[in-house]
Amino acid sequence: MPPAKEILALVVAVSFAAGLNTYATIMTLGLLARFGFVPLPDQLQILQNWAVIFASGAMFLVEFFADKVPAFDLVWNALHTFIRVPIAALLAYAASSQLSPGKQLLVAALGGAIALAAHGGKTAVRAAVTPSPEPLSNISLSFGEDALAIFLTWFATKHPYYAVGIVMVLLTAIVLVIGFVVRAMKTLIRGAQRKLAG
Repeated sequence: MPPAKEILALVVAVSFAAGLNTYATIMTLGLLARFGFVPLPDQLQILQNWAVIFASGAMFLVEFFADKVPAFDLVWNALHTFIRVPIAALLAYAASSQLSPGKQLLVAALGGAIALAAHGGKTAVRAAVTPSPEPLSNISLSFGEDALAIFLTWFATKHPYYAVGIVMVLLTAIVLVIGFVVRAMKTLIRGAQRKLAG
């Protein structure tokens, strides 16, 4: 069993990945465990079951296409707020089963909060890009998010502390991006109000 600090680092990175794409994260963890690249805690052993791998892979394929359709991707991501965050919290809870129940709940809350931040950042960027008339930027963003979720999940199993460093940089970027999007939306709303008033 890896040390508690290493498990916490893994939880941070995997929670962020799950906030971007839960199905890709579960599929990647399942495949890594299935082929012996990473030992999963007992409570997460179910992820290496072929049924779970195939189900998450099938949902990843659905999301792969759904997430690349401008406007529909916003609806898809809004609905997945109720999937990505709870699943990340459950993964974090199961991964920290060797901790006391109180600490396990704290780790689950941390996992859910990190997934919410990743999901919120993804949604904010999509909301800013979707009005663009060309679909290429939307599709490129979606490819990047999918690749990042898979890479971060794999990388966290090999280098959990470096993966946390990447997540901290990404969380900082998300805070800046969300701030920019909020300011841009306020400016847009003010401009529309002035036009209506004039």
